[in-house]
Amino acid sequence: MYQVLSAGGWVMPFIVLCSIIALAICIERQFALNRKKIAPPHLLATVWQQLRGEGLDAQRLKSLRQGSPLGAILAAGLANGHQGRDVMRESIREAASHVIHQLERYLNTLGTVAAVTPLMGLLGTVLGMISVFTEITTYGTGNAGALAGGISEALITTAAGLAVAIPSLVMHRHYTSRIESIVVDLEREAIKLVDAIHSNQKTEYDL
Repeated sequence: MYQVLSAGGWVMPFIVLCSIIALAICIERQFALNRKKIAPPHLLATVWQQLRGEGLDAQRLKSLRQGSPLGAILAAGLANGHQGRDVMRESIREAASHVIHQLERYLNTLGTVAAVTPLMGLLGTVLGMISVFTEITTYGTGNAGALAGGISEALITTAAGLAVAIPSLVMHRHYTSRIESIVVDLEREAIKLVDAIHSNQKTEYDL
């Protein structure tokens, strides 16, 4: 392994560093983007039961806000539910923007790794070919070892850059798609809460 890294020239350590960063992000996001932790099943039903029963005091609202991202969105809406549908929806939208920002954490870095590592590999290729042509200019084509070393450096860095970039790009797309799906679920639950509260308030008013 060390021989492969050394053969790739000084660009290889940067490609290896990018691979470590990408792997760390993928592991972290795999645990962080757990759908059940972000939007616990039956949370909305539990909240609605509490509202219809004893109600939600400040302590329960704080616990709901800290329990999960969906809880934070619902708590923001409940805190402003008495101010009307539009204000409630706006508070939910603001809370959701913070949640989405947290869900997308590190994805820009992962996308940057996917975009930069092929360029690093290309840079290594260019440097390797420059080394080859320098050897040809200086010693002619008789020094096969030097020529092979330059070509090896060019090929290794290109392969290493692509080997890091391709999985990084795939995982970036995968997590982006997962976040979009989770956001749809969060919006659906929040809209249910808004409709339930204000429909209920309207019914009580009419009665």
